[in-house]
Amino acid sequence: MTPADQSTGRHRVVIVGGGFGGLPAARLLARSRVDVTLIDRRNHHLFQPLLYQVATGILSQGQISPVLRHVFRKHRNVRVELAEVTGFDLDRRVVFTTILPGDHHEIPYDSLIVAAGAGQSYFGHDEYSLVAPGMKTIDDALELRRRVYGVFEIAETAPEDQRPFFLTVVVVGGGPTGVELAGQIRELAARSLTRDFRSIDPGSVRVVLVDGGDQPLANFGKDLSARAAKTLGKMGVELRMNTRVVGVDAFGVDLQTKDGTDRIDAATTIWAAGVQASPLAKMLGDATGAEVDRAGRVSVQPDLTLPGHPEVFVVGDMASLNNLPGVCEVAMQGGLHAANRIRHRLKGDAKDVSFKYRDLGSAATIGRFKAIVNVRGLRLSGFPGWVVWLFVHIGFLNGFGNRFAALWRWSRAMIGRARPERVFSVGHTGGDLSLPEEVRKAIMPSPFPVIEVMEYLAAEKNELPPATG
Repeated sequence: MTPADQSTGRHRVVIVGGGFGGLPAARLLARSRVDVTLIDRRNHHLFQPLLYQVATGILSQGQISPVLRHVFRKHRNVRVELAEVTGFDLDRRVVFTTILPGDHHEIPYDSLIVAAGAGQSYFGHDEYSLVAPGMKTIDDALELRRRVYGVFEIAETAPEDQRPFFLTVVVVGGGPTGVELAGQIRELAARSLTRDFRSIDPGSVRVVLVDGGDQPLANFGKDLSARAAKTLGKMGVELRMNTRVVGVDAFGVDLQTKDGTDRIDAATTIWAAGVQASPLAKMLGDATGAEVDRAGRVSVQPDLTLPGHPEVFVVGDMASLNNLPGVCEVAMQGGLHAANRIRHRLKGDAKDVSFKYRDLGSAATIGRFKAIVNVRGLRLSGFPGWVVWLFVHIGFLNGFGNRFAALWRWSRAMIGRARPERVFSVGHTGGDLSLPEEVRKAIMPSPFPVIEVMEYLAAEKNELPPATG
């Protein structure tokens, strides 16, 4: 019998996902008399809002991704399992998982919180993913770092007439991720790399931000969006608004505008538009009959539970309720709501309490000492907005060491010109990229190559003719 099967007589809570929804729930329940099993396909929590700074060389991946097992090292009632969730049996109250090929497990629960988040969506054009990576995982950020820094290296030795192609970067999506990436790439080129090359001027890099809306950061309101657009323009980012991407290949993007079609030749295309909920949401929808929307989110009850299964909570990007936005605050508050309801039920309070989202505002950085903030009617931009952005992100980072390290790196990058994380791999190794499932299977390296080699050698040995004397 494995430790996961041993009963302590206490209420068993299984949490799927150690992101913005699962981590706060696990932390709250760790202080309760329950047994918690936290399952994630990765060994770390990820602070996604700062991934673009990993991609552009400001922060290291470890500074935004604390290891889950280390986070809960002092809580003996919390068990962390590195595994892939493959399904659910809601009637038996069991979660199916696997980690090694052919090695399957069943993890029983009394209460279940599913917070597996979302991946990148290419709106039915999964073929774009091979040439236009997204920004959802550590390996996504490292792949983008490889491409962004790599094109400068290629342009340095390329014929002069080919350099404009290599020094053109297209960012698809005018939300916070797209805007922050576009701004940082321009600052990287114009401030940090100016003395590093001999044949090219890094400051000549052309960064094009493409979006189908009227302005970037439209969710911040017209006034702040207009300020963001003006700031991006001053930084040298080319805005192509009211424009749809209708084709992506290794040599550029095809666009549909109000006036017709257009094409931008570019060596680097970055996809920062659209998300798709984890496939686990559809599994839960199929199991309960709950509706699943076009973004793959499953409809939940007002208290974030599934119809007919009050013991199962779905939070964050997987849940569809009252058009809640896909931001980390929704996931965090949803995870805390689920954990609190479990605690109250154990105390005998079984009444249903609807989830109420409290909008704490939005913040996005555009460049060096430049950000926009919308907090409960307070609208700030420029340096005051950046100060608010700074304190918000420092507050949400996990661990004192990571906060101190981030402050130090930001000082070096913004007061100075340093980009200490510039190492990249020349080869594309696949890795844990936020790709559509079929594309992932085709290019992702095996997590257990030794096992596959052993199986291959064993099969080959069995096929050999017996040795003769």
